[in-house]
Amino acid sequence: MKDLLLIYNARLVDSEHDVKNGALLVRAGKIEGILTSTAAKKLMKDESVGQYDAHGCVVMPSFIDMHAHFRDPGLTQKEDIESGSKAAAAGGFGTVVLMPNTNPVVSSLKMAEENNRKAKELGLCQVIQSVSITEGFDGTTTSHLEELKSKTVPLITEDGHEVTDSAVMLEAMKKACSKNIIVSCHCEDPFLAAAAKPLRKQALELLSQGKKAKAASLLQEADKLLALAEDSATFRNIRLAEEAGCHIHLCHVSTAQCIDAVRRAKASGINITCEVTPHHIGLSGGKAPNIYHIVNPPLRTEGDRLCLIQALLDGTADVISTDHAPHTEQDKLDGSPGFSGLETAFAVCNTVLVRESGMSLMQLSKIMSERPAELLSLNDRGTLEAGNRADLVVVNPDEEWTVRRQEFASKGKYSPFEGKKLVGNVVATFFNGNIVFQQ
Repeated sequence: MKDLLLIYNARLVDSEHDVKNGALLVRAGKIEGILTSTAAKKLMKDESVGQYDAHGCVVMPSFIDMHAHFRDPGLTQKEDIESGSKAAAAGGFGTVVLMPNTNPVVSSLKMAEENNRKAKELGLCQVIQSVSITEGFDGTTTSHLEELKSKTVPLITEDGHEVTDSAVMLEAMKKACSKNIIVSCHCEDPFLAAAAKPLRKQALELLSQGKKAKAASLLQEADKLLALAEDSATFRNIRLAEEAGCHIHLCHVSTAQCIDAVRRAKASGINITCEVTPHHIGLSGGKAPNIYHIVNPPLRTEGDRLCLIQALLDGTADVISTDHAPHTEQDKLDGSPGFSGLETAFAVCNTVLVRESGMSLMQLSKIMSERPAELLSLNDRGTLEAGNRADLVVVNPDEEWTVRRQEFASKGKYSPFEGKKLVGNVVATFFNGNIVFQQ
């Protein structure tokens, strides 16, 4: 392996740069700098320098996902660290934050470090394993938070659950605040969610019988309850975070009401950020339900979808996170919520935000790379600045392709975008200066 790598014939894009016909010099896994065409041509004659011809494609900082599920330990029939890391590399992601809802639940520094180690040995991407807010999701115990270190565990979450007891949540937020750890909230009132569950179950049974109209009616009723569940839990968690003084990060925001709440909270000085998923900006709930399209939170109305896009355009929403949630085929038939998203994320965002909504690639790089790096205090990535790690993605923003789930590296083969044409494809991914994925 050569110490120097020249990436040339590229359009270089990050949140501050858009350089056409540019070149990037990488030394020992770090970005040395953006070069002039004259300097690049001179280096191309040096046989000691490795070369990568981008063929006019866009080179960006690799993406950072603050919300993914690799199902390891205990649920590895759905995904494991290796298959998830391969999916991340194929999607152009260099860093992924993993949720703790595994079996057993990740509730200790030791367990988090073990998953981080597994990924490090593979060398495909960096994994940052988050830890549960309450021990084992028991809803009451927060003593395990005292051992955490923000450098290793920058984020805690009860993803897939809500901490029902507000006093417990406040206590956890105060502990997180004292350690400069983000509290990432899956905002969903558990009692309203429980009321929606039998409606979903009935709808799935009707769908299996081909009774789509009746199923649609029940799913719409369930979705209304789940929207109320998200809204009410969001309002509560924002108020608790204000009292605790902690950094609260809202997972997969999906309603216009929640976006309005975030906008108001930011204006009042509360330390709040939020994420939006590609599937919530790419799809809206329809009148023709699909048994596979169930996800938490549900696909919302067209009005909600447009509100989410506007929030990303105006900066109310901070980052794109995939909520990559792989399941087996049987899981999906049984109504398990969620689907694989790492390998379609860039294409969906490029199609919906850049091509259809007028966002620049520089803005897209900010919400997919720079901003999540800032939130996670990853000071050595997210831009093309000299000295940063050479975690890079090469994309063709104009290439149209059709989603085919069987081509996924992830074990979870279901995508709601299956068979759809998207614009923008990942050509190659570099991790620490090494190619870890190439078409």
